[in-house]
Amino acid sequence: MTVKTHTVTEDEADIRLDRWARRHYEGLQQSLIQKWCRNGQIRVDGAKAETNTRLAPGQSVRIPEMDAPAEPKPIHRVDPHDAKDLQQAVIYQDDQIIVINKPYGLPVQGGPGIVRHLDAMLDVLRFGSEHRPRLVHRLDRDTTGLLLLARTPGTAGKLAALFRGRDIAKTYWAVVAGRPVPVEGRIDLPLKRIVGGSRGERTAPAERDDPDGARAITDYVTLDNAAQKLAWLELKPHTGRTHQLRVHCVAIKAPILGDEKYEEPDQNLAFSALIEGLSSDLHLHARRLDLPHPAGGSLTVEADLPPHMKATFKTLGFHAPPAQPAVRRK
Repeated sequence: MTVKTHTVTEDEADIRLDRWARRHYEGLQQSLIQKWCRNGQIRVDGAKAETNTRLAPGQSVRIPEMDAPAEPKPIHRVDPHDAKDLQQAVIYQDDQIIVINKPYGLPVQGGPGIVRHLDAMLDVLRFGSEHRPRLVHRLDRDTTGLLLLARTPGTAGKLAALFRGRDIAKTYWAVVAGRPVPVEGRIDLPLKRIVGGSRGERTAPAERDDPDGARAITDYVTLDNAAQKLAWLELKPHTGRTHQLRVHCVAIKAPILGDEKYEEPDQNLAFSALIEGLSSDLHLHARRLDLPHPAGGSLTVEADLPPHMKATFKTLGFHAPPAQPAVRRK
């Protein structure tokens, strides 16, 4: 068995040894890491170490070389047009982070019947780095806007922890059918996953004492409306449940325009009347992210609306300011 020695980088400071190993070697089992630590096959600065050892920049980690490479090989050939479009979607990058404005209809990851997806294209965003960018959060296929990528394994761990700890402030824009009453407020409605039915697996409201329910909180503000028939909402989720914003908007009787998965039966006619002359695509956009930067300081980034929402805003007379350039504060 061959071994390889890695040097711990600055962005990997204070990471546990077992987590460091899993990020460098995808698919490496915890049981094998524990075995290698016990028998001294994994060493830190030449000495045996426990799995929970906290690493410091500059330390050397000796580890058996895996059959599979540390970075996964591309499994799909990326169409040159897709590669160009994805590179042009980048709105911010530094040594640790890439932020893209995800287009409408692009799945983030693969699944049944999904061949073309963002995760298969990430090699085109290496920009000379030895590491393949990594996803640290998700957007629905038809949701547009800001998607954050980590450029190193250490950064991926730090960003994932920020999302788990709710330390990243997310702001979405949506066009909805109807005008919420009241025009601003907080939606505190538990959600649960349900399986089956004509619309497939979905998220649904849950009773507060339902053991399958998880608390979900969203703040909303009505920024403008068109004859009280359609409204432009700013949505700020404080939790990250699947389809949270889409279900919460239905709960306040303001379903997101184009959301056929969650519209209620009595809203079908309203949608049909409202979308005449407007795009029927989902009108939900991840507009802004405010986050602590893994290297210190903070980062604020905004994304312009996708073409179908720009057209809707123009038709309805909504005036959205252009996205401001990303701001890195150190």
